[in-house]
Amino acid sequence: MPAMQIRFTKMQGAGNDFVLLDETQALLGLSAAQYRWLADRHFGVGADQILSVRPAPGPGLDFEYVIHNADGGEVEHCGNGARCFVRYLRDKGLSHANPVRVKTKSGVLELWLGADGLIRVDMGAPVFEPARVPFDAQGLIAQPMGNFERWPLAGPADPAPLAAVLSMGNPHAVLLVDDVDQAPVAHWGPLIENHPRFPARVNVGFLQLLSRQQVRLRVFERGAGETLACGSGACAAVVAGIRLGLLEQRVQVQTRGGTLGVEWRDSPAHEQPVRLSGPASTVFEGVVDVPEHPELPGAAPLHSPSRA
Repeated sequence: MPAMQIRFTKMQGAGNDFVLLDETQALLGLSAAQYRWLADRHFGVGADQILSVRPAPGPGLDFEYVIHNADGGEVEHCGNGARCFVRYLRDKGLSHANPVRVKTKSGVLELWLGADGLIRVDMGAPVFEPARVPFDAQGLIAQPMGNFERWPLAGPADPAPLAAVLSMGNPHAVLLVDDVDQAPVAHWGPLIENHPRFPARVNVGFLQLLSRQQVRLRVFERGAGETLACGSGACAAVVAGIRLGLLEQRVQVQTRGGTLGVEWRDSPAHEQPVRLSGPASTVFEGVVDVPEHPELPGAAPLHSPSRA
């Protein structure tokens, strides 16, 4: 098939891996099928998500940050990707601003590169209103806990598992578990991701408490499956834990790919932003020929809408 040759950079943040594309000079115009091909670990480069650096779409912004999932769908938010994004800008000489303000599908992020080498992301304020997550709570009875509630999700098990539901610019369901190593991530993850109560699907976090300042977390990401780390998932898990009365405002989140720092100060209006910190690094760079009409054996059809 005819192919388009593009340059890319492979990066990772706490094991959450990305392909970064420089579209500051011209848009590549990739299709959903081509994003899926790039993310495929057998036929393409391999990544959890594809991140595009594009020119600022308006005043007061430095760049546009566009995210595509491994299933080819554009998504609203990715905290680990944001850290790789600002590291990429600095390493490529595209910007030395600190912070960097970028436009995403769900809003504006501010990204800082610290003197300690860690990258900090202002993830914005969490959203709790079910309709804005979005989450269909009609007919359900919430189970109060702390200053929050958990919702029963019928289907994965009997009795129905309870989930704290919120948005970090993308939807999250957070479940408390005794041991993340024994949690039914592979079984419950896809069932809850595609649960009819979540019209835009949902990221599913399995949260184990170690102390009031330390947790372990596994996340089954929407459109990507379980990943080694999920920045927005870490933020959602800590915010849920704080509102449930289980965690302090600064928490270390142990994922399978590394440790992330999350900080959130609750307030009566819950309007304070969540701050995420952690490492980001380049793995390798290269050039790849992307087929015009790639076909992947056994590729699942793209869900609509698709967001992570």
